[in-house]
Amino acid sequence: MRSFSCFCFILVCFSSNAQSSWQQFKRLSAPKKTWVLLHPFKAKRAFLISNEAKRVADSMRTSPLLDKDASGGQVDAFRHAYWMARLQVEIGKKAAKSLGIAHEKDNYLTFKKQGFEDGTAPDEISSIMDLHNNEIGLTLTSQRNKKSKSGLIYKIINAIHQGKFKVIKKGENGHFLTCSGTEIKPDSLKGKWKNNKCLIASNLK
Repeated sequence: MRSFSCFCFILVCFSSNAQSSWQQFKRLSAPKKTWVLLHPFKAKRAFLISNEAKRVADSMRTSPLLDKDASGGQVDAFRHAYWMARLQVEIGKKAAKSLGIAHEKDNYLTFKKQGFEDGTAPDEISSIMDLHNNEIGLTLTSQRNKKSKSGLIYKIINAIHQGKFKVIKKGENGHFLTCSGTEIKPDSLKGKWKNNKCLIASNLK
């Protein structure tokens, strides 16, 4: 789950001048290079929608309708759902889904390099959560049905409160919990792709 702003920057490679685009393209990870090469005429629209998804999700962090948690919480789930739903409208389901998968593959590479996404190290449970939420997001729109953006926002919020999405279980202090409710020590998570974080329905926050 590398930060959406970074991911948006990556996709801009096909929306600016050719020389700059080539330099940026060379710096992409293998999964992202593959996606852009397979979808060269959709990359610019994907970039614009990715920026839009980040902007809308950022606005939801101050909304009382969600939990304000952009790293494993309801806002995180919202971002992925909105991203996929809007991408499906603009570039189609297959391209949208494959872009989400490429994003998660890149997160694994980020983990291997001991990098961070949204201030949190990527891990397996976060990737599973993202892919699930991506799939639900893809059910909310279609290329033929261009639902209004405001209508889509409330549709996603309602689905979150119905428990259709997944979030990572945390305590009131924001620390991760196991499925049995035991607090997970931050040091025990360092350098581990697999861990004992717990996925729960998005309405159990």
